[in-house]
Amino acid sequence: MDLSKLREKLLAGAIGRAALRAVEFFYALGVKLNNYAFDKGWRPSRAVNTRVVCIGNITAGGTGKTTAVLLAAAQLARAGVRTAIVSRGYKRSGSKKGEITVIFDNARPDWRQTGDEPYMMASLLAPYKVPVLVSADRYAAANEALRRFKSQVVLLDDGFQHRRLRRDADIILIDAKNPFGGGRLLPFGTLREPASALKRAALAIITHSDLTPARRVEDIKDQIRLINEDIEILCAVHKPDYFFDLAAQARVELADLKGAAAVFSAIGEPESFEQTLRNIGIDIKRAWRFADHASYTLDDMRNFEALRGGLPLITTFKDAVKLPEGWQDAVKGRLYILAVNMEIADGALPAFMEALYPGAGKNK
Repeated sequence: MDLSKLREKLLAGAIGRAALRAVEFFYALGVKLNNYAFDKGWRPSRAVNTRVVCIGNITAGGTGKTTAVLLAAAQLARAGVRTAIVSRGYKRSGSKKGEITVIFDNARPDWRQTGDEPYMMASLLAPYKVPVLVSADRYAAANEALRRFKSQVVLLDDGFQHRRLRRDADIILIDAKNPFGGGRLLPFGTLREPASALKRAALAIITHSDLTPARRVEDIKDQIRLINEDIEILCAVHKPDYFFDLAAQARVELADLKGAAAVFSAIGEPESFEQTLRNIGIDIKRAWRFADHASYTLDDMRNFEALRGGLPLITTFKDAVKLPEGWQDAVKGRLYILAVNMEIADGALPAFMEALYPGAGKNK
């Protein structure tokens, strides 16, 4: 079931809104009690004998977390810092309780065993030799990263609410287009926890800052500082880099693909993906949107092929890892991936690096 569509349907009616408010009340109570227990030390946070940095958010949906983790890992690797990523692996299947799945070099499990995002990150970071460890027990996974890879930094992917693993720094991503989830907690709004949780963060990054008026970005900064006056705040933009032709296994420059196309995606914020394509000259004639993390079947691929009208198909790296076996027989025309990178704005990459690993931001 696509929970986002169900939520939209419920929000459209008075009874549905009342039901969401009731669930929100109990969800908020659970969040408050959980955080209170950690704050008081009643629930312990366990430390690992290496630096742990969390990159997360306080809202559900597309803040750009994955691209931030990719940027962090690549930059740390370039700086010579041994880095690993630990992830929960959302919607993965076939794993036993406490099992740690490692994606590194020739160890390439099926993406369903790891989740789509960890698998994608491992694939894109393969040139940098960054291992990705997937487990519900992120403390155990972080220890395994230290034991097996001697990691100097463990990046905790999307773990701001996972307080059982102690971290040295929390980096929070805030989407400039919807920074505080409408001020309401799940499921009525999109906040995972109240904005007051920003008190725990050392660094905030306002993403998609180029898609919002500058005055609005400054207002968001002011709101963040009202909660945490000591927090450092950076801005970031997402920029398309190139297309990748899946059939030819070749890079295609952005300027070489223009005009009409059809697109499909199963991501948190398909609107941003589609708008990015429009901004670089792609005229979207047909768009298929699936629930975040959804997988594809051969019937889906045949449907794309039948209805695209001869147009090139464009998707994301996250979606490409989920193409079903035999998709090449179903899709005869062109199929491209759009590569999008996060860039820290205003020359502030060294500040980002310092938050990740003190000393790594020097001379960057």
